[in-house]
Amino acid sequence: MLIEGENLKESPCIKAKDELTNKIMNIKLTNNPMTNENIKTEDENIKIEDLKKYEHNIKNLQEFLFDQIKQTYGYGYIDEYHQDIRYLEKYYKHPKRNNFFVALNMENEIMGTIGIREYDKSYETFEGLYSKKSTASIWRLFVHKNYRRIKIGTLLLKTAEKFIKEKNYSEIYLHTHKNVEGSLDFWKKSGYLVTMDTENELKTVHMIKKI
Repeated sequence: MLIEGENLKESPCIKAKDELTNKIMNIKLTNNPMTNENIKTEDENIKIEDLKKYEHNIKNLQEFLFDQIKQTYGYGYIDEYHQDIRYLEKYYKHPKRNNFFVALNMENEIMGTIGIREYDKSYETFEGLYSKKSTASIWRLFVHKNYRRIKIGTLLLKTAEKFIKEKNYSEIYLHTHKNVEGSLDFWKKSGYLVTMDTENELKTVHMIKKI
């Protein structure tokens, strides 16, 4: 399962902003709070490190991320989309309420990744609905093809959600793509609700979860 959030231009085919605002507010009121359930994997030889512990091998992490993007989307580095990967420390290490987690096997090979940032996008559609103070955003959730189906993605997500809750965010925003196999189902099963299906060429879907 490979899931990535990209900084994408909005489709002109969107619903009226008032309708969207009402929908998001209803989701915020009714979405179930996050539960602190224990996540077990089929392989106990897994360790999770944040970027501070893994910063000695930033280049390896960047190569992993670009390889996953290539496999999923068929393209390499695009400056507009991938500034956070190019400057991982700037985006994920230095801001106190941001983080990046890496799942490793016992040979220190990367199994998967996930990033957390304060909401820092400028989508006109969501203007005034999300803020850095209350809204976290999830980025770069990838699981290497050799390690799928053993709940690595779920383990990374729960690690990220625990960090987000500790930093006193009240909701989590993300966007994914319907043309990435399994991505939308994964997020829905994890308690994320669709706020907008853009129906654009890239099949972008915006989602939120109240915590």
